[in-house]
Amino acid sequence: FMDQLKLALKATRVTQWIKNIVLFAPIVFSGLLFLPGYFITVVWAAFLFCLLSSSIYLFNDIVDAPKDRLHPFKKKRPIASGELPLPIAIFMFMTLLVLSLWLGAITSTFFFVTQLGYFMLNILYTLWWKSIPIVDVFVIAAGFVLRVYAGSFVVNAHMDVWFLLTVISASLFLAVGKRRSEMTLMAGHAGSSRSSLVHYTPSLLDAYTSMFANTTWLTYALFTFLHPPFQAEGKVLKLLSLLPRTLVAEKWLMATVPIVIFGVMRYMQLIYEKNEGESPHKVLMSDKTLLGTVAIWGLMVLLMIYGV
Repeated sequence: FMDQLKLALKATRVTQWIKNIVLFAPIVFSGLLFLPGYFITVVWAAFLFCLLSSSIYLFNDIVDAPKDRLHPFKKKRPIASGELPLPIAIFMFMTLLVLSLWLGAITSTFFFVTQLGYFMLNILYTLWWKSIPIVDVFVIAAGFVLRVYAGSFVVNAHMDVWFLLTVISASLFLAVGKRRSEMTLMAGHAGSSRSSLVHYTPSLLDAYTSMFANTTWLTYALFTFLHPPFQAEGKVLKLLSLLPRTLVAEKWLMATVPIVIFGVMRYMQLIYEKNEGESPHKVLMSDKTLLGTVAIWGLMVLLMIYGV
């Protein structure tokens, strides 16, 4: 039983659920994180998105099993390796899909529509769009934007346009880095695993990586510059209000910009020096420097927005 459970968890890619943490962005940056009921609502929404994304991963692995067997890492996936029987994989896909959509429809109409949009986007990606260069990375970015909107809908929060642009830029940056690492790993056999790789060149992906690395930190910087000034509420911010105007800045989030720049540079180092960009979630969880950078950024954001 335990072996079957491990196979099921591996097939549903539970480790990639970390991507759904972006659903919490609207509640954090709207100042609603500690209001009663809001946090639990977003946790529930993120859980439903985890079920939905797992169903999509299963569908992707079912369709791509023949190609995955030619990939140095993907060939070890439960469906591609034959460890998880196809009928069981199809049953798991249908169960997770129906369950997540049914519970989503009960939760919120707009959240349910976002789920449907995310599902259709990824089905089209699996069947068609991932074979089209440039479109493939745009679809990945769209998936993250839909996650952010899903988090906004369940709490009826406004999401700043500059933060959305940051999410788009960061997701494009990660997607291009993933393609760059895949090209290196599949040297000479790129087209057999992912046909869109044939239309990319190392120099082109390098240019894309630099472009989206720059837009990621620049859009985030603009987001912090244009973020509404903090009110003197809470013990820490009341104390700050006593300081002379020379020492007080309205845009406290600006202090997190260097942390974001460092994080972007560190991720680029991992892509080019260690070729670890193929699985962004593994990079985040395994690299202590990058993980520490994200943790420091998160703590600074919470302190500067809530100040309690």
